[in-house]
Amino acid sequence: MVGSRAASLGMHTVLAVAALVVIFPVVWIGIAALKTQIALLRGDVFFTPVWTNFNELLFSRSSDYLRDFLNSLIVASISTALVMVVATLAAYSLHRLGWPRWVPAAVLLWSLVFHMLPPITMVGPWYVMFRGLGLDNTYTGLVAAHLALNLPIGIWLLSVFVREIPIELEEAARVDGCTTPQMLWRIVVPLVAPGLAATAVICFVFSWNEFAVALNLTAKQTATVPVAIARFAQEYEIKHGVMAAGAVLSAIPAVLLLLVAQRHIVKGLTAGAIR
Repeated sequence: MVGSRAASLGMHTVLAVAALVVIFPVVWIGIAALKTQIALLRGDVFFTPVWTNFNELLFSRSSDYLRDFLNSLIVASISTALVMVVATLAAYSLHRLGWPRWVPAAVLLWSLVFHMLPPITMVGPWYVMFRGLGLDNTYTGLVAAHLALNLPIGIWLLSVFVREIPIELEEAARVDGCTTPQMLWRIVVPLVAPGLAATAVICFVFSWNEFAVALNLTAKQTATVPVAIARFAQEYEIKHGVMAAGAVLSAIPAVLLLLVAQRHIVKGLTAGAIR
């Protein structure tokens, strides 16, 4: 009994420390957003909260944060939607269209290897290609780049859920006269909804936070939130408080998405854990 209590206490201690490690940077950034530049540089523990950083971020003539925020919403939403469509069709194809066994294994291995590549290694070729096609500094070019970056992880995750669908359900749907598109929409999509939710959140967050590609493929008109925040680190001045305010506001969409889809996300991430 004493040993089990000690083990439980030790486990809770480890979890509490891990939670503090994760939460502390978030709290620190939130506090920094409410400090003046002087108070922040001096490291004041006790200070009077101010809203000047948010005012400068949102209403200053030198700041394009609101437009960049909208740009991020557009790019992340469209690229995530495209990833969901293409990845679902690809996952279904890999496990239901009778490919040789080595084909799904090769595609999934390629997806894993491609996802491990640093995005910065592809910036140069993409920049040259998109510039030649007239897609530099456009939503289309950035959406295509984010689609390429997030599609491998989308295929990898959704293939797990499609593989677990009983083939008997699809055969019964065929007997009832369902075409392939009807079966995908009425049978496959509802059954993999938790996986779709988990994958969509992951891809949206990846696209929302992506910096290196957006920095090189966009200009002032199409810049995203990470690029907007980086602009406040200038040659002769670094506006730490304004950057912290931008970071706080940039977390809102991801947090809201997680709150809305958390039930499906938990189901999706734990699917297959208990057999």
